[in-house]
Amino acid sequence: MNKSTDKLPAECPVIIFRSSRKADTYLYMPATAEFEELPEPLRKQFGAPIYVMDLVLTPERQLAQVDVLQVMQAMIEDGFFLQFPPPTVPTNAELPEQLTK
Repeated sequence: MNKSTDKLPAECPVIIFRSSRKADTYLYMPATAEFEELPEPLRKQFGAPIYVMDLVLTPERQLAQVDVLQVMQAMIEDGFFLQFPPPTVPTNAELPEQLTK
């Protein structure tokens, strides 16, 4: 293991919700956490949580659109991970950096 994974647990049980307001936006939370414990601005922007699934994250697990280590680290540091939809327009490497943000 490297420095970034040394402090991660071997397993991280999570519950995943999708947003009722934002398409393709998902919220990962520790399985024991309550939605009402999240910061109010996040809850308001996310809308009503729609249950997707329970999952046990491990450093070896592959996720479709995000790095599992990033999600696990966010569980420790923030108590949640918010997954936004991928960009709809591919980034053009020839555009100036300020135009791609």
